[in-house]
Amino acid sequence: MTLTELRYIAAVARERHFGRAAEACFVSQPTLSVAVKKLEDELGVALFERSKTEVSLTPAGERIVAQARKVLMEAEEVKALAQASRDPLAGVLRVGAIFTIGPYVFPRLVPGVKALAPAMPLQIQEDFTANLRRRLREGEVDAILIALPFNEPEVEVLPLFDEDFVVLVPEEHEWAARREVPPAELAGQPLLMLGQGHCFRDQVFQQCPACVANEPGSTTTLFEGSSLETIRQMVASGYGITVLPRIAAEPALASHAGVATRPFAAPAPGRSVALAWRRSFPRQAAIAVLVKALRGSGLDGVSWRDA
Repeated sequence: MTLTELRYIAAVARERHFGRAAEACFVSQPTLSVAVKKLEDELGVALFERSKTEVSLTPAGERIVAQARKVLMEAEEVKALAQASRDPLAGVLRVGAIFTIGPYVFPRLVPGVKALAPAMPLQIQEDFTANLRRRLREGEVDAILIALPFNEPEVEVLPLFDEDFVVLVPEEHEWAARREVPPAELAGQPLLMLGQGHCFRDQVFQQCPACVANEPGSTTTLFEGSSLETIRQMVASGYGITVLPRIAAEPALASHAGVATRPFAAPAPGRSVALAWRRSFPRQAAIAVLVKALRGSGLDGVSWRDA
């Protein structure tokens, strides 16, 4: 039994597909399949049920893969401990962010970290909160940028900043002449929103429950997009209006031709953004550099929490 074999079965369990698991592990599918079969023969149990359409875990596989993930995380911690002993600011730091934070923070964060710790390159990725939670817990990433609330055992959560939401409308829309917009007036508008799974979508609907298209009495027409930038383009084309976090409505972005940005009336809806990392992560100096680079990133329109 090897760590490589454990990585393979963890990947198959995650992807539910041998081909996608092989791609994720950067090996050929035959290589991965042979390794998985070898491990099953060694253990004397079948880990996966294979069919033409999907791969699922057997009851024994569920327990073994769960333990394999713990072993892999501990192995990563061993590497991190050794790295921290040599130099905590040398070596890759893996940072994840939700889709509505990453595009606006990463372009500023990467050069900021490089200036503070030249020997510590960032490996960045974007994903849904649920997936980032799992990756942090299983040691696949070292720290994540998420919206609060966020609770996870043995994870440190540091609130970074608060930001308001704003309304983005076509420049010919009647709201473009307004100074501010009451959140309740979103109901009844053709509203462009992110699809299911995005926490930002849920936060907007918490502020305007009547905007949920399937709610009784709702007059909202709801369209879904894959990213805030796609939705921005759709607003510019006159397909509807949308709500953005302030960091996505900085002057350079808000000046996009064909759109106008307006604040909400007080109390404006908003969110709090935080950095989370495992308490057991040994490179605490690397986390400190990350926090310093974030605070020095020059994000517009946000209120930073006290250090």
